[in-house]
Amino acid sequence: MINWDIISAVIFYLIIFGLFLKFRNKFEVQGKIFVMYKTKLGLKLMDYFAKKFPRTLKVLSYFSVGLGFVGMISVLLILVKGAINLIKIPDSQPMLAPLLPGIQIPGLPTLSFWHWVIGILIVAVIHESFHGIFARLYNIKIKSSGFAFLGPILAAFVEPDEKELNKATKFQQLSVLSAGAFSNIISGIIIILIGSLVLTPVTSSMFETSGVQIISISEDLPINSTEVKIGETIRSINGIKIENVKGFIETMDVLKPGEIINLMTDNTSSQIPLVQNPQNTSRALLGVTVTHTKINLKENIKEKYGSIIPSFILWLSELLFWLYVISLGVGFFNLLPLGPVDGGKMFYVGIQYFIKDKKKALKVYSYMTSFCTFLIIINLLPYVIKIFKFILSPII
Repeated sequence: MINWDIISAVIFYLIIFGLFLKFRNKFEVQGKIFVMYKTKLGLKLMDYFAKKFPRTLKVLSYFSVGLGFVGMISVLLILVKGAINLIKIPDSQPMLAPLLPGIQIPGLPTLSFWHWVIGILIVAVIHESFHGIFARLYNIKIKSSGFAFLGPILAAFVEPDEKELNKATKFQQLSVLSAGAFSNIISGIIIILIGSLVLTPVTSSMFETSGVQIISISEDLPINSTEVKIGETIRSINGIKIENVKGFIETMDVLKPGEIINLMTDNTSSQIPLVQNPQNTSRALLGVTVTHTKINLKENIKEKYGSIIPSFILWLSELLFWLYVISLGVGFFNLLPLGPVDGGKMFYVGIQYFIKDKKKALKVYSYMTSFCTFLIIINLLPYVIKIFKFILSPII
């Protein structure tokens, strides 16, 4: 079977490499893996928004900085919890995953190459544009903007004048640094609302779903002590075939707390006691969250509109979903108090409110960066192992 993602990736990167060779003098390479193409794109627009809505932006800056530090603490605690779980139980679910095409993340559909490229580009442009808008709000010069590649990953950048940024007040620096992540989180929420209110009803009327996949398991319920794992597909309950999410819900509705059911998935067969649902004690609770595994175009829609237009609408709906996921992922990851990312810079500026000696503040910042790096390595280790196993599988 032809893998169009791989073909698309090869063509895309060949074109990019060809452009790099042709316009080599316009690219700037840093550290051999970060390539920038500097332009003046969007600088006038950033300046326009900064001068047009200064009061609104100054109010938003307080929310941006506040959300930045709340997000920083939250994502740090999540990674700590994930690392502790993985150290205690090596096969538990990591709290961090590489959002790359083809890598299967439990609870999420497979990310296609073009959804990844387009999603990353849009999210990066929004992120960097808000850095630029808030920099201009405080009259900090923007030297350039443009597109970049961190290895194979597409990115965008805005280059503020570092000397002017460092001369700004600490709160102004925090406003500029937190603006990118703030814009991603807010835009992610807006995107999912648009998708839910507009595209989801449309796609629901055109497509029908089948298959039931487990995307989460409650840690404090009996099912967590069985062999059932996230990512498995439910085949039957007490011998009743489960074909879709609706059928799963209907089957569970007639079961009572205290019953022991036979749950069969594509990999396991387990006897699981049901517990009371805390919100309705008369109803049974299994302790899983599920989603569909397949989407099929309805026959009446296919006859009326063909398959091209509905398929495009579905593709667009999936793009909005991935924009939501990538926006939140990029936004919260950038809030980590880690080295060169925005959260790391925020952490360094923030601790200077309490540690006046810059050398001591830099040392604390260095320790925090090392700690975050350790947490990231632990949380990504299961995926690194999977990648190595995949690479070495032909020779093992």
